[in-house]
Amino acid sequence: MFIFAYTINKQMEQMTKKNCQNRIRVVLAEKQITNRWLADRMGVTDMTVSRWKTNKIQPSIAQFVEIARLLQVDIKDLLEVDFNKNEVVFNK
Repeated sequence: MFIFAYTINKQMEQMTKKNCQNRIRVVLAEKQITNRWLADRMGVTDMTVSRWKTNKIQPSIAQFVEIARLLQVDIKDLLEVDFNKNEVVFNK
């Protein structure tokens, strides 16, 4: 579990540094879920969800896990990570 958390943390740092997109926006659109719905269940404002979607800020690791659970997706689907390699793969 420690290695997984460390890997996710490193990947989130790279997402922030490289201004790469997470897939929260895509998954919410595919599931037709609003910012308000996710915000209410996460205990944050809809503005925070909007910032996550636009990559102005990134959710914490714990928040990513909770988002994945609420949206019923694998966390890998939110992070665009190739877990078969030791690097992050960003789809544009």
